[in-house]
Amino acid sequence: MNQVVAAGEKPINSSDMNFARETFAQIAFIRAFEAKAWSLTQVNPPRVMGSMHFCAGQEAVPLGAIAGLGQQDQIISTYRGHGWAIASGLDPRAVMAEICQKAEGVNGGRAGSPYLMAPDTRFIGENSIVGAGTTIACGTALANLAQKNGRVVVVSIGDGAMNQGAVHEAFAFAAANKLPVIFVVENNGWSELTATGDMFMVERIAQRAHGYGIPAATIDGTDPMIVRDSFAIAAARARSGEGPSLLECRVPRLWGHYSRDIEHYRSKADKAAAEARDPLSVMKARLIASGVSEEDLERVRTFQEKNIDEMVEAIMASDDPDPAIAGSHVVAVAAESHTPKVLETRDMTYIEAVNAAMRAELETDARTIIFGEDVGKGGGIFGGSRNLQRDFGDDRVFDTPIAENAILGSAVGAAMAGMKPIVEIMWADFIFVALDQLVNQAANIRYITGGKNSVPLVVRTQQGATPGSCAQHSQCIEAMLAHVPGLKVALAATATDAYALLRAAAADPDPCVVIEARGLYQAKTPVELTDGAEAVGKARSRRSGSDAVILTWGSMVVPALAAADELAESGRNVGVLDLRWLNPLDEPAIIKAVNEASGKVLIVHEAVRTGGFAAEIAMRIGELLPDLKTKIARLTTPDTRIPSSPVLQAALLPDASKIKEAVQALLA
Repeated sequence: MNQVVAAGEKPINSSDMNFARETFAQIAFIRAFEAKAWSLTQVNPPRVMGSMHFCAGQEAVPLGAIAGLGQQDQIISTYRGHGWAIASGLDPRAVMAEICQKAEGVNGGRAGSPYLMAPDTRFIGENSIVGAGTTIACGTALANLAQKNGRVVVVSIGDGAMNQGAVHEAFAFAAANKLPVIFVVENNGWSELTATGDMFMVERIAQRAHGYGIPAATIDGTDPMIVRDSFAIAAARARSGEGPSLLECRVPRLWGHYSRDIEHYRSKADKAAAEARDPLSVMKARLIASGVSEEDLERVRTFQEKNIDEMVEAIMASDDPDPAIAGSHVVAVAAESHTPKVLETRDMTYIEAVNAAMRAELETDARTIIFGEDVGKGGGIFGGSRNLQRDFGDDRVFDTPIAENAILGSAVGAAMAGMKPIVEIMWADFIFVALDQLVNQAANIRYITGGKNSVPLVVRTQQGATPGSCAQHSQCIEAMLAHVPGLKVALAATATDAYALLRAAAADPDPCVVIEARGLYQAKTPVELTDGAEAVGKARSRRSGSDAVILTWGSMVVPALAAADELAESGRNVGVLDLRWLNPLDEPAIIKAVNEASGKVLIVHEAVRTGGFAAEIAMRIGELLPDLKTKIARLTTPDTRIPSSPVLQAALLPDASKIKEAVQALLA
């Protein structure tokens, strides 16, 4: 793809006159739209609260792009995305109402200006996390390939985002899979409040794409005809199976980074240079040079401004969102509890049960895809996906670059587009590399869209200390994940549950993280293979007890049962409740177990003490059973990092002996 030069003020080709006039009117509309939105924040008190980010000077990019794309092609934009939303066909009134946080807004006031979402349209949405939309676009493109619908995904970022790791992961992921994605860099010369030239050592940002094998071009983003034709070329290339492209669109930034930015850091000369490239002024001059009267163009501009003024005043007089629904649509309405039919019981190791669960999902749901580092040809470093690529093909089970943000972000995009991804993050510790895609992306979408859209993805990972594991491969992170509204978190303690919980997560409409216990991978027990999935959120009583109960999960269930067996030899009747799910938490099961144990409770987990989930459970018991006299203790790993030495690990981690002593102290 060759670099295209700026058009200047040369006359417009006769074949482009209708498009140019229409685009001038649309630029004028978007400019007036944003100017009015900005004005709502500049009075005291502001008529609309919060920051807004505007695309003034960049309007020709979305308008030209949409003209060069197919009607079904999809858009993901930056938080400076009002122009993209309008160009994509969203109702401008609904967009403005969302900016104004009104009930009739696209997202009912849940998103505001920087996070508009409409995944049920071609405008998938904005993203207010810099660069995060790029990996989501990769997942949407994966779904398009699987569905053979011929769609191309366009994802826009600012120039500053080219220094974000997620963007480079997206480039690697898209190139490796030849995804139909067009990456758009709207280069306005400013990375928020820092001049882009201070942060980049290349003349053209587009040059960076070549290192990934992605063709790229730098174009004049103020000329809608150049933009249109460049996008048409890139879209045709993507549709033909040749993979992603990058377009760097040089544009001016006419206004500040956000609505309250006084631009004290910016020179008058830089502002003047930007104003000289204003696409509204440039298009006006070119149209006049092509025979259109200045009076006609001014009438168009003032007409748009008048329309916007009337629309906004009507919106500001409309209803605010209903406070009664402020907490709704965080997760789907809980499914009715049911027990799937057992088809067969077979002795399996824990990791074999994981494999069997994924095999069952691949067999029963054509939307299921499985991917991650080494999960395809190698079958996973622990063998969890062994032979699945052989049996189901590399279009459904495949390897990815070592790029956790790309793995999780593409899972989000694929799930929004109708697929059922099961992705592996090799070690739980590695989730932190890409936590944004779970916390800021997957967990938000159902809520922001008011329940219209969901993200039915499953993240498989494993955690815990094993002899020789280092401090970066042994953390227990369930409390951190369970803290996030919108995420569901399960921990399997047995091979049967490794199968059951993974299938339950795969059947659930919300994002689920299933945490496996690496130390149990080779433990073999009978596994019930079923014709479907149980509902999420159900604890399992491993044994009942009237003297005390141990509440635990994951790797601590086996030593808790061993401790209860030893205590039984001395006449102590101690129950063990395996919670299995920490979010949602099975409160009825906890109430039942605590009542049976007369309020004496020991909570055990491998994770460290401070901020551990034991504290949440203890508080929850007090809230659920305020009239019951309780005695609650916890046994955890102390607040320390995890050493590699087995001797040092044994000194820190809970085990059957320490659990037994803790129960005895509780009873004493």
